[in-house]
Amino acid sequence: MRLLTVCGSLQAKSGNLSLLRAASSLAPTGVDVVHFEGLGALPLFNPDLDEADPTPPVKAWRRALADADVVLFASPEYGHSLPGGLKNGIDWVIGSGELYRKIVAITAAVPHASRGRLGLAALAQTLGAVEAVLVWQEPTVRGPGSDDAVRDIIRALMQAASQRHT
Repeated sequence: MRLLTVCGSLQAKSGNLSLLRAASSLAPTGVDVVHFEGLGALPLFNPDLDEADPTPPVKAWRRALADADVVLFASPEYGHSLPGGLKNGIDWVIGSGELYRKIVAITAAVPHASRGRLGLAALAQTLGAVEAVLVWQEPTVRGPGSDDAVRDIIRALMQAASQRHT
């Protein structure tokens, strides 16, 4: 089982990136966790750039998504929405289909449970364009208990993936 993790923040010391790194160490045996680090290298979406041969960063993004059984996005809320870089990444695969009906969990590393919900709602709405199958859409509070929450997210992804394969 391949779990692709994608951080919506491009910040080097992002709490969301820390959450995804924790997912790598908390994943059960048999789950290959791969982190996509090229979101910031994607050019701004432009259909003209996609007509002939997409750029290497776009090819790498599409390949990472295509190779994944499930995807975990951890993303901050910017301006009551999702970060522009993440929206741009999703735009690059709306027409090509690598995220179409993919099993996805979305979360945000937050200091309090009431934070991040507008960003997650915007991300969920954007993922609706590819009919992603959302199995988790809750923020993860940083601190004690966050490892348990990450395990719950991974469990939800694995359960949905195993049900799909039966």
